[in-house]
Amino acid sequence: MDNGLPQREPDAELPDRVTIYEVGPRDGLQNEKSVVPAAVKAEFVRRLAAAGLETIETTSFVPPTWVPQLADASEVLAELGQVGLGRRRPVLVPNERGLDRALEAGVGAVAIFGSATETFARKNLNRTVAESIEMFAPVVTRARDAGVWVRAYVSMCFGDPWEGPVPVEQVVDVGTRLMDLGADQLSLGDTIGVGTTGQVRRLLDAFSARGVGPERIAVHFHDTYGQALANTLTALRHGVTVVDASTGGLGGCPYAKSATGNLATEDLVWALDGAGVTTGVDLAQLVKTSVWMAEHLGRPSPSRVVRALTGGD
Repeated sequence: MDNGLPQREPDAELPDRVTIYEVGPRDGLQNEKSVVPAAVKAEFVRRLAAAGLETIETTSFVPPTWVPQLADASEVLAELGQVGLGRRRPVLVPNERGLDRALEAGVGAVAIFGSATETFARKNLNRTVAESIEMFAPVVTRARDAGVWVRAYVSMCFGDPWEGPVPVEQVVDVGTRLMDLGADQLSLGDTIGVGTTGQVRRLLDAFSARGVGPERIAVHFHDTYGQALANTLTALRHGVTVVDASTGGLGGCPYAKSATGNLATEDLVWALDGAGVTTGVDLAQLVKTSVWMAEHLGRPSPSRVVRALTGGD
């Protein structure tokens, strides 16, 4: 480990290659109280790309009153130029107005953000689950008609701070309805980090039984109880090959106070490198980027791997 790399022992139960869907610039920064300048956000994306992360969710076209940190979405994309466009640079859009702004900016991929629970749907979108899906329908249709790739997020898949445990069939029902709209990929979110490995297996099996196989699914785990990496490896052993992660473990949710940081990209890369799984990510470069962003935020990175490799506390 003197060279900052794990010892490699290939794991035949894991896929040969995993795509990391980097959410740091959007989900990672959205809950920061001090505003990060657009130029810094753009440089963050450039550094992540230079580290080998191919898929990076850059920003969100939500109303500024919802998420003030991301009010500069157009400015960030203007700063990025071509680096911020294409099917590997998704942006979050909450509705048709958000889609209009995304298409005007020339993006090639968008994401919609639904909820498996009624309470969170109302807090996050001010709509019922059914009303939110109705709102997303024209967004997906118009995006697909414009040749734009579409991801659908489902939040609160494992537990909800207001409703408690979330029934598997409830999650599957919402997820399949979003995919039926025409989305290309479904990201299953453990928004408050309460999921366990058994729940992950059961949920993926239930989706497969409803015709949404692991090749169309991504997983998005928060690390509130330290289960994000274990849950991710369980999903990978069930055939999932796309994992959401946030550099430095940044993140949270402005509408769910118990949601802590995402799975740290560095921690994921370390584990996958050690298992002989290809990610295309340069871990040393990624750690440097994480330290750089932590300096801008004025606090150390919560990633265990970053701390271990940099001697942080």
